[in-house]
Amino acid sequence: MNAGNPGSRAAHPRYIVVEGPIGVGKTSLARRLAESFGCDLLLEGAEENPFLERFYRNPRAGALATQLFFLLQRAEQMRQLAQADLFNPVRVADFLMEKDRLFARLTLDEEEYRLYEQVYAHLSITAPRPDLVIYLQAPVPVLMERIRRRGRPWEQRIDSGFLQRLSEAYLAFFHAYEEAPLLIVNTTHLDPVGREGDFQALLEKVRQVRSGRHFFSPAAEVFG
Repeated sequence: MNAGNPGSRAAHPRYIVVEGPIGVGKTSLARRLAESFGCDLLLEGAEENPFLERFYRNPRAGALATQLFFLLQRAEQMRQLAQADLFNPVRVADFLMEKDRLFARLTLDEEEYRLYEQVYAHLSITAPRPDLVIYLQAPVPVLMERIRRRGRPWEQRIDSGFLQRLSEAYLAFFHAYEEAPLLIVNTTHLDPVGREGDFQALLEKVRQVRSGRHFFSPAAEVFG
């Protein structure tokens, strides 16, 4: 819902989150949506994490520092978002706060995860509820190819096994997700950033979703 113009409040949700595994295109889509709506963009800023390259070189040695940096960074972003004027224009983000625990479960051992949970509990994080979550999906070979094409040096060490586990974790998370309206998008043959027709079709779905769980694919459309 766009609170900036009373006459256009039914045009689109006010707080949109784009989520999905590494390489699926969530940041690119979030940017495109923000440009289309002329609104604020909230990005997780992975490139700001000084431990991320270390993690990809040696996951066991770098996991805890990487995850704690992300936790503190995202907690501060959520704090700022929660304190912002509720009547500001629509915002688009490329992460849910809940993703932090999802990654922590995958990358930390049991002792590290207990420490992570203690830090999380002390932060008293309150994340605003999105008006819409867009969950992007793609098979692991497609994710690997997209990661290769975008050429970030630290990501080239990602292996297909980790992406498979990550994709399965996202699938399980969103299978049970009921916190906000959900639009699940199969991006295997969809390019909403590079192809205008794909973006406009997806944008129309974004404008339509007000509740429940919806599915969108360029090949087939099923609404739940």
